[in-house]
Amino acid sequence: MDNVELASLLNEHKLLLLEFQASWCEPCKWAEPVVKDVLQHFNGTMHLQQFDIDEHPALSKDFSVLSVPTFVLMKEGVEVWRMRGFDISPVMIRALQAFVS
Repeated sequence: MDNVELASLLNEHKLLLLEFQASWCEPCKWAEPVVKDVLQHFNGTMHLQQFDIDEHPALSKDFSVLSVPTFVLMKEGVEVWRMRGFDISPVMIRALQAFVS
């Protein structure tokens, strides 16, 4: 994915949750059910876009990703929230709830 494709996603989705991960990352695999719960809770109001840092190193650098998983919530094209690692779904839902309106 290049910057043009990302810009298109940002225009298309008011809330875009970016997940920077890697195929070799065990915590990234553990985060999958948590992310699924979070997305189900918000019932389609938030779109998820995953990026493998090994396949998208420039994008990872642009977003200053230092560890995986890293989640970045973009609201109307602006970063409004970031989390390195992950937490249980209720904690993530509470953190993201303020941006869903």
